[in-house]
Amino acid sequence: MKPHVWIIDDEPGICASLSLALKKEYEVRTFGSAVPALALLERESCDVVLLDLKIGSENGLDVLKQLKANDSHIAVIMMTAYGSIGSSVEAMKNGAFTYLIKPLDIDELLIFIAQAVEFRKLNEQVLYLSDALRSQGHYDKIIGESEPMQRVYGLIDRLKDVDANVLITGESGTGKELVAKAIHDAGKRRNERFVVVNCAAIPENLLELEFFGYKRGAFTGASQDRKGKFELADRGTIFLDEIGDMPINLQSKLLRMLQNKEFTPLGASDTRHVDVRVIAATNRDLKAMIAEQKFRDDLYYRLNVMNVRVPALRERLSDVPLLCEHFLKQFSTEMNKSIGGLSAEAAERLMHYDYPGNVRQLANILEYAAIVSPGGMIGVKDFPEEMRVRTEHSEGQSVEEYLCSTTLKDIERRAIEATLRKNNGRRDQTALDLGISKRGLLNKINEYGLS
Repeated sequence: MKPHVWIIDDEPGICASLSLALKKEYEVRTFGSAVPALALLERESCDVVLLDLKIGSENGLDVLKQLKANDSHIAVIMMTAYGSIGSSVEAMKNGAFTYLIKPLDIDELLIFIAQAVEFRKLNEQVLYLSDALRSQGHYDKIIGESEPMQRVYGLIDRLKDVDANVLITGESGTGKELVAKAIHDAGKRRNERFVVVNCAAIPENLLELEFFGYKRGAFTGASQDRKGKFELADRGTIFLDEIGDMPINLQSKLLRMLQNKEFTPLGASDTRHVDVRVIAATNRDLKAMIAEQKFRDDLYYRLNVMNVRVPALRERLSDVPLLCEHFLKQFSTEMNKSIGGLSAEAAERLMHYDYPGNVRQLANILEYAAIVSPGGMIGVKDFPEEMRVRTEHSEGQSVEEYLCSTTLKDIERRAIEATLRKNNGRRDQTALDLGISKRGLLNKINEYGLS
């Protein structure tokens, strides 16, 4: 199909000569006034408009604004015999593709029209791909179309091809690692390694070895050389998860690594240089930790060049149906079980829960339901105990009545949820407030699917 070119000019001779010159490569229509052209644009599409700056009593700049308001991707080439810098600047500011002075050079015009057609095609392709990405939840494994997630996607787009350090913040279970992986996979380092280090899961005395590696004989049991995570991530990306749990004495060594991009493995005499993109994540309030002298301020500012905050699930409840569809399809395949979806009551219950464990907790709830359900529709009866009981006791119910109608496990879970929320996810303070050990708290978090 030939591209459509419309000519709006009140000089019949101009319309006829341009139509003759263009009709071999384009579907051409001519208009002596803007009124019929604007009316037709309501019903038909056009790729390029050649628009005179003065069409009788009509102002071409006003017509340009109307054309762009109707179709923002239409390419408009302004023509005039009365060229001035002011009018050309005004035309370009209002979205004109280019601005040509009469008499027109046909060869030059043909080049500009071809460029304008290609420009429109590229705009349409970008629009199509953007819509396609949004419709599938964007960035592969990240599911969500809500406004808070669109902001996250926008930041990923801006950060993917720059090497600035990134700090991803958000509560546990929100998907911070997925965001980090999306930044890596979409950027120029996508063909290199994405290396993950969970700073909370590795014992303090082993974390430095994990980071920088060691030489054979460096300590008892070091029977061979081992590369550290930074060396493994050379030319790629290293993701430092739970950076807020890093011991203060190791923070200074990490800072030197970030400043100089070099390190020395334990037991080695040579210095290793690496080209690595650093993305860190935390669910903790690092500024509060700085005030408590538990986190170095210079390391914080070195990591927090760009910040991406991943919203809690309760801030994007409109994404719950999409997430449910994704997880139920996944569990149905993994368990080889036919799951028809959620009953209306089950869907309503999921839409009115605050998810202290965020997306990870929703996934755990649905996995539990998929396991206990015989198949078909999942109902509230298939949910874990905490979801079968309403999250708030009825108005007017006494504390004693509430406690008598609630299991000890549910009371314990809610106490842990509330204390974690009060402490912004800080597990050490939460354990202290609850009077249990940090290890005991971690066990309970895992038991109730809150991590």
